[in-house]
Amino acid sequence: MAIDTILTARLGARHPILSAPMARIAGARLVTAVGEAGGFGILGGGYGDKAWLEQETVKLKSCRAPFGIGFITWSLAKQPKLLDVALGVRPRAIMLSFGDPRPFAPAIKAAGALLICQVQDEGMAREALEAGADILIAQGTEAGGHGASRTTLDIVPAMVDLAAGRVPVVAAGGIGDGRGLAAMMMLGAAGVLLGTRFYASVECDGQEEAKKRICAASSGSTVRGVVFDWSRNIFWPAPFTLRSLVNDHSRRWTGHEVELMHNIAVVTGEYAAARAAGDFDIAGVFAGEAVGLIHDIPKAGEIVERIALEAEQILQGQRNSAMMSRAVAAG
Repeated sequence: MAIDTILTARLGARHPILSAPMARIAGARLVTAVGEAGGFGILGGGYGDKAWLEQETVKLKSCRAPFGIGFITWSLAKQPKLLDVALGVRPRAIMLSFGDPRPFAPAIKAAGALLICQVQDEGMAREALEAGADILIAQGTEAGGHGASRTTLDIVPAMVDLAAGRVPVVAAGGIGDGRGLAAMMMLGAAGVLLGTRFYASVECDGQEEAKKRICAASSGSTVRGVVFDWSRNIFWPAPFTLRSLVNDHSRRWTGHEVELMHNIAVVTGEYAAARAAGDFDIAGVFAGEAVGLIHDIPKAGEIVERIALEAEQILQGQRNSAMMSRAVAAG
């Protein structure tokens, strides 16, 4: 069983299910597990830790499935040589998010890799297409980690219309099961990119307590803002903010960001200590609104297979209903 789309053909995958390049926790283990199950795994290059990137890319040399490597674009611009490290292991694709992809596109194309660009509005999408993007990720605000303000239900069909068949569009944000994949395909998407669902998997390099908190969280228990970034002394360009699980730290500082800045030295010290200790009452769990759909921590391959099967059953049901309706109409 497989769901064939233009995306699966382009990526060499069996299922149109991509795992998001979550910084430092989407390591080679997760990428390999997703790929071997027929999805497409993307390594989380994040802000650009060269030692970590070299360590994980070496592991990917033995990966039998096609894979990708993702970067935060505005951070990669500060360390452009990291792209050479990534391209050195011949990934099927490089994914760029949150910044202008045009300076990096020529090297990516010259290496024979596909260029995947994550976008949050039409202006970003046009810029990505101008750079030669082969795939667009239409990211809605429901996504965990960094994003903007447009909802997935809004941004996906808008990007499908803008792309007009030139490149496949992948949906991201608030998707955690096969129903989400089927729904996004009905909107014209060629597949989905999942972060939070793969965070709560065996092979993800996130801490077990963070995974358990994702499973225990209910719908509506996330918040988008700047508190966790500022608490790490990281300042993102507009319009991007960070979605995380609500915890004691977010409750303390959301709505009091000016006070946080006035106490930044103390707050960043406390936050760093909490991260080191695995104290998630203070440290953030960067997760999206799909948490209400996530209740277990299975292997990543099981997640791929489960979502693909559920989506295929839904889509087949739609096809059968349509055929029956046409038969009835024909008399």
